[in-house]
Amino acid sequence: MFLECFRLVNVCVSNLWRRLYYTNKQSLPVILGIETSCDDTGAAVVDADGNILGEALHSQLQIHLEHGGIIPPVARDLHHKHIQGIVNMALERSQYELKDLSAIATTVKPGLPLSLVVGLKYSKQLVKETAKPFIPIHHMEAHALTARMAQNVEFPFLVLLVSGGHCQLAIVRNIDNFLLLGSTLDDAPGEAFDKIARRLKLRNIPAFSTVGGGQAIETLAKEGNSHAFNFPTPLSKYRDCNFSFSGLKFRAYKIITEEEKKHDIIADLVLPNVADICASFQHAVANHIVKRVHRALLFCELKELLPMNNKVLVVSGGVACNNYIRAALKLLCDHMDFELVCPPPKLCTDNGIMIAWNGIERYRAGIGIAENLDEVDIQAKCPLGKDISTSVEELSIKFRNIKIRIPQN
Repeated sequence: MFLECFRLVNVCVSNLWRRLYYTNKQSLPVILGIETSCDDTGAAVVDADGNILGEALHSQLQIHLEHGGIIPPVARDLHHKHIQGIVNMALERSQYELKDLSAIATTVKPGLPLSLVVGLKYSKQLVKETAKPFIPIHHMEAHALTARMAQNVEFPFLVLLVSGGHCQLAIVRNIDNFLLLGSTLDDAPGEAFDKIARRLKLRNIPAFSTVGGGQAIETLAKEGNSHAFNFPTPLSKYRDCNFSFSGLKFRAYKIITEEEKKHDIIADLVLPNVADICASFQHAVANHIVKRVHRALLFCELKELLPMNNKVLVVSGGVACNNYIRAALKLLCDHMDFELVCPPPKLCTDNGIMIAWNGIERYRAGIGIAENLDEVDIQAKCPLGKDISTSVEELSIKFRNIKIRIPQN
């Protein structure tokens, strides 16, 4: 009897606390963020203090692994199937109803057109039903600003966005004010990792049958020699901040083919020295990224684009989860007296949280809130701010490369 009374009192106190908490929070903007730019369906409810009130995510990773890559119509159908359930789950976990929200934010650019359309159509329906403000979100801007949710990062700062579809360097001057210093001329690093993992047949190793290519390569690389195979230095004659990963990818293909012949590897067999190839390729990618970022840091100093007492490099996007690349960039930042800021891995990959947070930033500033819902449309390709990459090239900055020496284990 006593225990039952104690339980009832505890439940009542808990419910009272919850009501008081959310009543007090009503004065803060609360945004629902919806993300369907590629292959994950994400939704989250976030408040202006950066509290994640509720979130949900449906990953399509396993299905696309089985198909050997992302197939847009398949991604679209999966978004259609799961978006309502994911949004409802995020709302339920947040204990907010649609009528209690301040606005709805949704990714509309850039991304896979078939995927983006699903999120936009669903969001427009919610907005029409609730008469809530709608905030269209630029996917890469959301990645860039996520760090401000995790910790106090003041404008301006330098950001490196590395993912499966992008590799960009930009100065973030404000919520919607970006200066693009450089971007990839061909493949993105995440795409290169996935293709090399596929060519190495890493899915045939039981431990890596259900993980992404980049994660598999990073794990195997810990057991390998990062200097076992030589890779070219992309764009070594170009004094700009652009990236190129296609040369590294094709060099890896050549190495794999030669090693398969050497070890008589056929069918589904995996090379015995696969860890060395993974380590060498990962090192080459990290080395290339560090060199281009090095020039960007020097450019910012020469042009006085960042405050001398608060020089910050933010690294975000799916590839920012790679600890080897993070460690390489930390060496560079220490060398240049920059602070390296990386959002938690959970916030680096695509998710509804970053979309909701970008919505919070825009809602508070009164920037980018749609005035005419019918005029909002998707954009498969979209620039990130103002391109000033030629200004970097014109300075022709020379520097001595730093050596990347990171323990593999």
